[in-house]
Amino acid sequence: MSIEFFKAFRTVFAKEIVDALRDRRTLLRLLIPSVLMGPLMLVLMSSLAASLQDRAEQREVLVAGIGHAPTLRNYIERQTYTLKEAPADYEALLRSGKLTDPVLVVPADFETLLAGGMPAPLEIVSDSANQRAEAGMGALNRLVQGFGNERATMLLAMRGLNPQQLRPLDVQERDLASVQARATRLTQMLPMFIMMAVLYGALTAALDSTAGERERGSLEPLLVNPAPHAAIVVGKWAAVLMAGLLVAVLSNLSFLPGQLLMRSDALAAMFQFGWGEALRFLLLQIPLGMGLSAVLMALAIRTKTFKEAQASTTLVITAVALTPMVAIVNPGGEASWHLWVPGLGQNLLMMQVLKGEALTWVKVLPTVISGVALTVAGLAFVSRSMRAAVAR
Repeated sequence: MSIEFFKAFRTVFAKEIVDALRDRRTLLRLLIPSVLMGPLMLVLMSSLAASLQDRAEQREVLVAGIGHAPTLRNYIERQTYTLKEAPADYEALLRSGKLTDPVLVVPADFETLLAGGMPAPLEIVSDSANQRAEAGMGALNRLVQGFGNERATMLLAMRGLNPQQLRPLDVQERDLASVQARATRLTQMLPMFIMMAVLYGALTAALDSTAGERERGSLEPLLVNPAPHAAIVVGKWAAVLMAGLLVAVLSNLSFLPGQLLMRSDALAAMFQFGWGEALRFLLLQIPLGMGLSAVLMALAIRTKTFKEAQASTTLVITAVALTPMVAIVNPGGEASWHLWVPGLGQNLLMMQVLKGEALTWVKVLPTVISGVALTVAGLAFVSRSMRAAVAR
């Protein structure tokens, strides 16, 4: 590349940066949310984890008809649970979401059937659309099963039988997930929000440097200069990329102080996000920022007004927002081709970082190649469109 190219590139790049810094209102709209992203998201997630933890520590059971089952009451209270009478309209309250615990329903003939050696029915009522109530189903089921096991053991012992004969298997569970991997059940949305921050950081700069300048009438005078069109395009693209990466840096770093505000001690112990994780997140976002900056400029260069350019980029915003959903709705179903999809590949790799897993070049390289390819294609289109505009 010639010295003329670098001079033109430097001039255009500096011009775009100065123009961006002059628009302080827009700059603040981008920077303030990126700084607040980490603290706000971690506070919200830790509040959810803390509320679930508080519910588990309360050890309360809502029961309807517990007066019919003194033996069941005795067992539950021995497990250090507190029994509470369920409201009469518990079904309506569960459907509306106002009741956040499942209800154990005991029939009137419970003790009679139990004493007669017949299966005594118990009903656990919940609403699968009520997520908080559904979360308590597992603990209540285990509690009821524990009562049944204790009852069966006592009956066998009274008849002189060894209860272990009914348990030929000793099943033990072993969780292979690391502490950080277990935390991702709550933090799996973080990569998507960070990618959206990069997108919106580059979006305003990309639209302003193309459609915005055309609307203000400053694009055509710039193009008639003797500077190479490629240098003008690359200079504008570098400034757009700089805006996106600035938001990326602030978003990543915001999670470091944000951890100090976490309300859940359990989540704080599992969520390990330090300088190393922030740096890897940023490096993974560079190829995506490169490609998105070029694509946004390519979409905006063909429009005549800023508002028209905003409408044309809706598809890109939707695509970036939806691609991570592939991994969220299909956990464990990752395929090798996912790494080649911009956005989806970065989401998968950032999830590996959150889980504490090592990144390999075999996985990182596809995201780099797809980002570079998207960048070259987008900038080529922008350069061709600018030459066509000058020819007209």
